[in-house]
Amino acid sequence: MKLTNPGPVPVYTVAGPSTARPLPDWLARRRKRSSKYDAENLNNFELLQEFEFEEASNCVRVSEDGNWIMSTGTYKPQFHVHSTQELSLAFSRHTKSENTTFLLLGSDYTKSVHLQNDRSLEFHTPMGCHYEVRLPRFGRDLAYLRQSTEVLVPSVGLSADGSGFGEVFRLDLERGQFLRPWQVDVGEDDAGSGLQGSIHVGAVNVAAVAEKSHGLCAFGTSISTVEFYDPRTKGKVAVLGGHDGEVTALDYSDDGLSLALGTSTGQIRIFDLRNPRPLLKKDQGMGLPIKNLIHLKTLTEERKLLSADKRIIKIWDEQTGDLWTSVEPLVDLNHVTYVPDSGMILTANEGKHMHCFFIPNLGLAPRWCHFLDNLVHEMENEKQTETYDNYKFLTKPELKSLSLDHLIGKTNLLRPYMHGYFVAAKLYDQARLIANPYVWEEERAKRVKEKIEKERASRIRGVKKVKVNQKLADKILQRQERRAKVDVEAGLLGDSRFGKLFEDEEFKVDETSYEFRALNPSTKVEGAPAQDTRFAANSSDEESDSEAESKPKVPKDDVVMQVSSSTTRGGKIRDKAIGEREQKQTRITKVRTGEVVGEQQITFVPESKKKKPQPAPAPSRRQENRRSASTNTFRRL
Repeated sequence: MKLTNPGPVPVYTVAGPSTARPLPDWLARRRKRSSKYDAENLNNFELLQEFEFEEASNCVRVSEDGNWIMSTGTYKPQFHVHSTQELSLAFSRHTKSENTTFLLLGSDYTKSVHLQNDRSLEFHTPMGCHYEVRLPRFGRDLAYLRQSTEVLVPSVGLSADGSGFGEVFRLDLERGQFLRPWQVDVGEDDAGSGLQGSIHVGAVNVAAVAEKSHGLCAFGTSISTVEFYDPRTKGKVAVLGGHDGEVTALDYSDDGLSLALGTSTGQIRIFDLRNPRPLLKKDQGMGLPIKNLIHLKTLTEERKLLSADKRIIKIWDEQTGDLWTSVEPLVDLNHVTYVPDSGMILTANEGKHMHCFFIPNLGLAPRWCHFLDNLVHEMENEKQTETYDNYKFLTKPELKSLSLDHLIGKTNLLRPYMHGYFVAAKLYDQARLIANPYVWEEERAKRVKEKIEKERASRIRGVKKVKVNQKLADKILQRQERRAKVDVEAGLLGDSRFGKLFEDEEFKVDETSYEFRALNPSTKVEGAPAQDTRFAANSSDEESDSEAESKPKVPKDDVVMQVSSSTTRGGKIRDKAIGEREQKQTRITKVRTGEVVGEQQITFVPESKKKKPQPAPAPSRRQENRRSASTNTFRRL
């Protein structure tokens, strides 16, 4: 699955070939193994098993219940039936001749009629080919009247009675016989006569039935006319002519009031049946015959029109005529169908694989592949790789500055495009580094500068210039950093009572004053004297300040009174000066006299740095009764 059209209306290719010509099986398998972990192939999956034919596909349709997809193709001539519930091929069946088009007569695949290119009409059931009947002349299209169970077959050539009219054969499925054909004017054949007519004989190319509304039948001819027949009266009711080229495609809207027709020159017309003048005229742009026209509706009930020729699929806005989106496959198209009530389009085309496109803006994914909605949501958040991401566009003067102009016309490393060339990104980086050896340092300095500016912009988003106390104004604005929008008139900045604080020089804050440093001890002021240590304590406590000033400074080599505690066990005792442990007396304490009571003992006698001799431990009773080895008589000998 990949993004085919990354425009405002994205189109995703769910299934389809990546090349116009199919690869051999051994090469396709090797390429699949080698590109298994490529970033482009991470989203690849098989939506429907064996959704392909050996050579090409001719027609594809979806059943009314949405549970079956039938498609015809070649070679050998055959048709496939896929089950959307199992996402796999249900069965395939070969036929004697190639299929032109087919219709599903019921809500599922069990009844279908196939128009073959050997003038035969085949009826298929799950058991096989139920019946086959030959047509007098070659058929071009199929239509079905549900009210009267009639199959309509527009044909090529003139009628056998010599009236000079073409015929639309009618086969009654209930009675099992041909009815009297409808005669449609296709012009006279001047070149010759016969059963089929000459090679330039006229034909009824296409048929359309408004089965959801009034049931009016429309037939497009090779002489640029559209004839309307009422199945109730079995007669012609109107003729619409004056088009450019043969009429090759017709489609009714659901309400039956709008008719879209396409011609062999790529022209598209939209008519209201109450007005003979077209409401909208569009050109497909390729000059090829229009193969399919489909009326669509988006999730917001906007009316769209899908038109397809051999090269491209376009979706138009039916009201304004603007191009909504387009899809251009790599292979030629033979038939296009739409999955009802969804945003999925299926195509039968030349080549082995059939296409499947998904347009999220047109509708949700079908219920049998609802996981596509989640995949699309994930792919929207990913960074899409453009066609020329690995190339750099350079003009000819830029190539000369990099000394690459000698490669023009001699190698495929330079791809000409418009007024310049596409150069491989690796070659461009190497040439730029050779031409300017300091480009790396310049690029690094540029990125560092951009990063600093980005961080600075994220820190200070609101700035207000004032005459006086600019630092105070910036400090007030910094308190709003976490807000989505900075209000430059918040607090003191927007209060008119404090307007002179930021305008009058007499209200300027002196940061070098004693009061400012006492209230802001952590603020560093340029040009201010060194801050006294007394400001580190609580400046509001005047009593503690006076005590701090009255403390005598002890020289480094002088004796300092130490405090030790006997309660500390199992760790290193950290002695501190008694001046540091002195606390403010909040109450009167009683003075004890006599012996020292408590766990701590304070002495003013300095301790000597020399090690004191350790007193000998008192001998125990066991040691007193034991004779010393030093008094042994034999030791003195």
